[in-house]
Amino acid sequence: MRRLLAATLGLALAGCAGPPGELRNRPLAVNPSAFIAAEIAFARLAQEKGQWTAFRETAHPDAVMFVPGRVKARDWLKTRADPAEAVKWQPHAVYVSCDGNAGATTGAWQKGPANGYFTTVWLRDDKGRISWVLDHGDTLVDPRPAPDFIASKLAVCGSRPAVSIDAEGEDEDMAVSLAPDQTLSWTSIVRTDGSRRIAVRLWDGKEMATVIDDRVAAPKRP
Repeated sequence: MRRLLAATLGLALAGCAGPPGELRNRPLAVNPSAFIAAEIAFARLAQEKGQWTAFRETAHPDAVMFVPGRVKARDWLKTRADPAEAVKWQPHAVYVSCDGNAGATTGAWQKGPANGYFTTVWLRDDKGRISWVLDHGDTLVDPRPAPDFIASKLAVCGSRPAVSIDAEGEDEDMAVSLAPDQTLSWTSIVRTDGSRRIAVRLWDGKEMATVIDDRVAAPKRP
């Protein structure tokens, strides 16, 4: 089994106190709206400058996508021309680590008659920049209904949870990544048939509770 265990990403927390000019560098902490704003700006950029241009300009250096296998996003996006019509999308929910430096958004997308869902994982660096580190989605027969308001949930602060890794099948590609404070994790598994699972977990004070569990079927063969 090929297992990729991502090291905890060392995003230093900005100081919690300081003059007004330093406010932009303070930890997001109780500000899940920053990740929602990043997702909305990402979607707007796709409409204004082109779909893959938007992906390139907002990607973290270590960002991954699934096509359907796992690829390093910046390498895969290098030669991609923007489609004539960019996909549109809207966030429906956000889940944020206790320290505010990692978040996961999920929602709906549309392109022509097609529709589906997406999940994006975001990281904030010590200069306050937010970039996506994982992005994936799939089609749906029936569109996800738009909520009346965007749901948000924060991880519980306090003692850090132990990191558990569940074994998968032979030759399956698995990666487990953690927020700097270990209160948000995201696991991605790509199976040999091209199917995959993306699970996001949030510390609730007792366990890492699953808040997103996306399962994508293997591509249909011609």
